[in-house]
Amino acid sequence: MKASNNDTRRLISFGSVFEQKVGYSRAVVQEPWVFVAGTTGFNYDTMTISDDVIEQCRQTLENISRALKEAGSDFSEVVRTTYIFPDPYDFERCWPTLRAYFGEIRPASTMFSAKLADPKMKVEIEVTALKRH
Repeated sequence: MKASNNDTRRLISFGSVFEQKVGYSRAVVQEPWVFVAGTTGFNYDTMTISDDVIEQCRQTLENISRALKEAGSDFSEVVRTTYIFPDPYDFERCWPTLRAYFGEIRPASTMFSAKLADPKMKVEIEVTALKRH
């Protein structure tokens, strides 16, 4: 994971192909906020992705957790989530996994259905979190 610093903004990258090709960061820290880009279920250590939407959802949340930690935040600080599912019926299948991460936090959330950049991707999640000092 790479991070670049300046006085007001910090960029966090996992080095994925999409980050490089498109020109975006996995997360941006702009005090007191952390904005985590749409994140998918790729395991960036192995550059693999499961065929199972529930496993993809879990890996997506672990990728978000990693970005939040690098930014100095965590799931308890998440105030907003956006879920994107190519198949809207997969959303309900992922509820138990989502509840495990967000059940007590209960951020404002939106889900919509749309095609994703790679047909192997079955879920994409973005979050906005506070970074408390």
